[in-house]
Amino acid sequence: MTARPWLLPDTGTTLPHAAMMTRAARAPVVLLGESHDRADNHRWQMHTAAGLLAHHDHIAMGFEMFPARLDPVLAEWVAGRLDEAAFLERAEWGTVWGFDAALYMPLFHFCRAHGVEMLGLNCRRDLVREVGAGGWEAVPEDAREGLTPACPATPEYRRFLFDITGGPRPDRAAKSPDDPAFDRFVRAQQVWDRAFACRIAQARARVNPPLVVGIIGRGHLEYRGGTPAQLADLGIADAMVLLPYDAGRAVQPGMADALFPMEGAPPARV
Repeated sequence: MTARPWLLPDTGTTLPHAAMMTRAARAPVVLLGESHDRADNHRWQMHTAAGLLAHHDHIAMGFEMFPARLDPVLAEWVAGRLDEAAFLERAEWGTVWGFDAALYMPLFHFCRAHGVEMLGLNCRRDLVREVGAGGWEAVPEDAREGLTPACPATPEYRRFLFDITGGPRPDRAAKSPDDPAFDRFVRAQQVWDRAFACRIAQARARVNPPLVVGIIGRGHLEYRGGTPAQLADLGIADAMVLLPYDAGRAVQPGMADALFPMEGAPPARV
């Protein structure tokens, strides 16, 4: 049996797994989307990261799950100086992320086993709240954690965010993506988009930059309106977005560079 091929949504064609890994390893950044509570998504991320490592021996893995201030703890884990319990306690897992750590431990062990640098991509939650409430101008520059303001959300990204958060509802103040009542949510979402992009761009700005593999929720990646748009604004327009997809989900052009079928998804048509 041959490996499952990847689906290229822009053309409807497929690409063999080995060829996909070769192509992706040439990108400066590869963003691997996820649904946070899906163990199969995290297994796919680990397998894909292993494929990239086979083609590129200098990679770093950035995690939405950790704020950048915890990078020293992540380094201690990779160096083998912490056991699982100590790592999760020092990394404040119960506070910074609300999902079962068992979903992510295989990824963390992958980084440790191969000496892959782990990067925290996130920021403090209060920054998200403050920018959502009053915009970047309401936050003193020295309280922005080295982040720069997000470039404006496109109408398409606002529509995407509005739709994935339930669209118009009787209990919702915003009645359309363009409604000013939706501005606060968009500003908050873009703080995360920008934070992930800034941390990735900082790693890519090193003298010997790694291929950065981002472990990020798919809502920040689909259709390139979130973190990919912020990366482009920071000069990294060629980040690759790879996503898992399930049976029955519509495949549309532009949703990602490539899609990998989860178990139970129909075989990609050649």
